Amino acid sequence: MARDYYGILGVDRSASDQEIKKAYRKLARKYHPDVNPSEEAAEKFREVSVAHEVLTDPEKRRIVDMGGDPMEQATGGPGGFGGFGGGGLGDIFEAFFGGSGGPSSRGPRSRVQPGNDALLRVAVTLEEAYSGAKKDITVDTAVVCDHCEGSGSESKAAPVTCDNCGGAGEVQEVQRSFLGNVLTTRPCPKCSGFGEVITDPCKKCGGDGRVKKRRDLVVNIPAGINDGMRIRMAGQGEVGHGGGPAGDLYVEIVTRPHKVFVRDGDNLHLTVRVPMIDAALGTTFTVDNLAGEELTLEVEAGTQPGEEIRLSGAGMPRLRAEGNGDLIAHVDVTVPTELDGHTRELLEKIRDHRGEDTAVNEEGEGTGFFSRLRDRFGL
Repeated sequence: MARDYYGILGVDRSASDQEIKKAYRKLARKYHPDVNPSEEAAEKFREVSVAHEVLTDPEKRRIVDMGGDPMEQATGGPGGFGGFGGGGLGDIFEAFFGGSGGPSSRGPRSRVQPGNDALLRVAVTLEEAYSGAKKDITVDTAVVCDHCEGSGSESKAAPVTCDNCGGAGEVQEVQRSFLGNVLTTRPCPKCSGFGEVITDPCKKCGGDGRVKKRRDLVVNIPAGINDGMRIRMAGQGEVGHGGGPAGDLYVEIVTRPHKVFVRDGDNLHLTVRVPMIDAALGTTFTVDNLAGEELTLEVEAGTQPGEEIRLSGAGMPRLRAEGNGDLIAHVDVTVPTELDGHTRELLEKIRDHRGEDTAVNEEGEGTGFFSRLRDRFGL
């Protein structure tokens, strides 16, 4: 039974070439191995690629519209021994012991091919990821030849049928082996498997229909984007052979380390050193956020080392969602290591006044580091 190539791409039988290419690009982006690495997606990617090849080739599309399957003819359809890569048992005997060897049924490949996607990494600062930015980028890629407009011909004339393979795109050769004469098939060296040749190749692109060019583009960095995320720029990838539709350009974000903040999802973390006197009595301090705005955080009296001060909604913007994450300050209580005489005297008076002794906490006592650890993990 012939495959429904129109159904695979999700287009009507009356769809134009442009509609078919647009549907293919959409599905190819969805199932491309770089975007979706699953085996199911890989199979879908192969299906839509074959469907695009068939429906953009006028002869193959004509076969489909008549109820046939040009790819089934190519691989040995029902009723034959297709699993051996031929059209039936006669082809197997012919391959090993010689025979008339007519032209292959696989047919020529289309000269117009879809272009490949491209990947470019761009480094951004955490400030740019916070506020969003526009970045100038330069890409070296293939573009449509402006001299022949993608035709590959100096005079823009249509290609002619290859006189070496008769338009089949393949040639057959008989080679001797210990089994006898073996018939092999390979792409036609004259037309490179296209079944047609350009008689006057373009002087600029050599008949390829595309040329290498350096292009300057601007990529929009959305606020809240995270390290490793990719931005798709549709149609900005490599133009295909024969001036075929361009692939997409994927811009992968690499975030530079920040001297103050560390990002964790939508939250921002920083460490603040608080003198032990301030931790005991309480204090406030200010910090500039990634937009340059001054924020005030409060250290409550009796704050312990390792405690967190959380400022809700002061973190990174949530990508494709409302609101921001939190800003979390981790308190590092600092103890003076060099004391002058007066400071030592004051601290000794405080110690005498407090009357506290150094002791080892027993299990379940106190609110020290290990107690907080046990509480967090339910130990």
